[in-house]
Amino acid sequence: MKRRPIRSKVQNMVLCISVAALIITSAVGIVSMMRIQGDSESALIHQMEQNLYNLTDNKAELADSELGRYAGYVQNFADYINELYTNSGDYLPHEVLPPRIENADILAMQRSMVNASLDVSSVMEEISLLGNLKQVWDPVMRSNNDIITVIYAGTKSGVMLTYDKNSFNAIPKDGKEDYYNFHASNWYTTARDEGRLFFTDVYSDSYNMGLTITCAAPFYDASGKFAGAACMDILISDLYKAIVDIDLGGSAYAFLVDRAGKIIAPPEQSGINASSLEQVEGIDEATASAILEGRTGVSLTDSRIYYAYTPIKSTGWKFCVRIPESEILAPVRDVNRNVIYTITLFICAFVIILVLVAEVARKFSARLTSPIIALGDDVKEISSGNLDYRAKIHDNDEIGDLAQSFNDMAASLKDYVKNLAAVTAEKERIGAELNIATQIQADMLPKIQPPYLDHEKFEMFATMAPAKEVGGDFYDFFLIDDDHLGLVMADVSGKGVPAALFMVIAKTLIKNRALMGGSPGEILCDVNEQLCEGNEADLFVTVWLGILELSTGHVRVSNAGHEYPAIRRAGGKFELFRTKQSPAVATMEGIRFRESEFTLNHGDCLYIYTDGVAEATNINNELYGTARMLEVLDRTEGESARKVLAEVRLDVDAFTGEAPQFDDITMLYLKFLGGVNNA
Repeated sequence: MKRRPIRSKVQNMVLCISVAALIITSAVGIVSMMRIQGDSESALIHQMEQNLYNLTDNKAELADSELGRYAGYVQNFADYINELYTNSGDYLPHEVLPPRIENADILAMQRSMVNASLDVSSVMEEISLLGNLKQVWDPVMRSNNDIITVIYAGTKSGVMLTYDKNSFNAIPKDGKEDYYNFHASNWYTTARDEGRLFFTDVYSDSYNMGLTITCAAPFYDASGKFAGAACMDILISDLYKAIVDIDLGGSAYAFLVDRAGKIIAPPEQSGINASSLEQVEGIDEATASAILEGRTGVSLTDSRIYYAYTPIKSTGWKFCVRIPESEILAPVRDVNRNVIYTITLFICAFVIILVLVAEVARKFSARLTSPIIALGDDVKEISSGNLDYRAKIHDNDEIGDLAQSFNDMAASLKDYVKNLAAVTAEKERIGAELNIATQIQADMLPKIQPPYLDHEKFEMFATMAPAKEVGGDFYDFFLIDDDHLGLVMADVSGKGVPAALFMVIAKTLIKNRALMGGSPGEILCDVNEQLCEGNEADLFVTVWLGILELSTGHVRVSNAGHEYPAIRRAGGKFELFRTKQSPAVATMEGIRFRESEFTLNHGDCLYIYTDGVAEATNINNELYGTARMLEVLDRTEGESARKVLAEVRLDVDAFTGEAPQFDDITMLYLKFLGGVNNA
């Protein structure tokens, strides 16, 4: 029996498959054309309903997210007031005045009493304590002043504090105290009775700023008893724009419904001719009930109007979309015609392509079959992981080129795997060494914090936060003898490992030379000569070196290109101690370093730092600056050294926000307890 060649088999098989595909395709095309109109309409309606559902759900989540942010602010205010009552001894008193005309259009802390029978002097201590709220209210109000109209807190004792630009309007005619019976207000009674954070219904703001909603949360005293409510008034106009003002085309629109079934819409943004849900055109009783009950869904009313709705959990409002069915079905007919036309063209084109493919396949099947099968086997061997295997090249054609490409790929993969293993090992080694370098650098700084605990002559604390894994800043403090304390604050040029290595050398040389005795200028002179030797990397270090005589408070200082320190005399404010500076250490040999001196009295404070504090930058490329630094330091009077540095760092972080830390931040704070008490 004569064998049929594989070419013939392939040709016949391709021919049969082509004819079968042609018949099947034609049949499918005819059936599709018969069903296309019904299917496309049903599919588009289903897709529209799903889109409406997704739209309402996403908008409700957006509203909850926005309202949740303000709820977080108010809860933080309530927690902070509880902290004030619980640890009142840790906070300084702040003056809070009645409304004044000079506070017009500026943010101000102002007070009012619940009624005229309450004596201001009896609650003045509580008012002064609550004055600390300004430091937590101010950043929130300034960053949201176009949405938040006022932040306030009302206490059980009858004191109400507000922070806004409008309270001056409430100045009484006699110029005395302002009175407001807030104990009867809804926000106060609800917070007292329900003991939870909540949002009120929408109302019109008394200062004619627009529709407003209040977020309130109760706070408690040190014994856990209800002490009042913290509140925030929020304009809903911007929130309305974000979640409701969407272009749906035609006569479709979106709207909000409050818990009582009233339509929420600022007058300048509303295109809805209805004040309540029942008055919305085309809505039926079942759909209105579903909306008011807080369900989520899409409904088609008897008036052939679609309504999509979902609740906003944080407020109990409902977000709704109204769109007539006719506006959805209008494009379906055009789509149907386009789809039918496209399918007809596709069937014709497919028939032609099948005929051409069958003819071409008859001519080239034999030539292609065997090399492709062989190449497939070779590729399987390579793909199994045998990268030393090479595919056989049968012909000098495209299949041969493909085989050569697989061979080249196998060789490249082999080299890549080898290189990847080497790179991975090197990366792990560098990472391990960086971790060790970070630990070594941390170990170089004084570990015991606060140092010299309970020392009778001073209280001190220091911190260092590198911008990278390792940094170039460092601080140091050490007793040269029983009566002299050395203080060092320095900043090496550059960042990363080179700066860290130079930092280790500089710190060691400065301390060792200081322990040998001598003035700050003499110490830096000797250290400079040693650092200049072999300094081919041209690194340098700015240094502030001071020696404090504990028995007298006398301080001798040498400033080598470093930031000016800040000094606060007891009972006064922080000021920069400006002296003539010398060049940075290690810039050139033979430098003589200038000295200056000052005296610390009992209760005086010294703050030294690196430029990472004053030059901290926010996302708008604005510098933090020494003026802001001094303002924060002035607010920390009476606090511990540790808490002073923590307050400064918190303020720096709040200023820079999401901007990355550009430079190392290093600080040291010392309060002198020796000398003569001038109080």
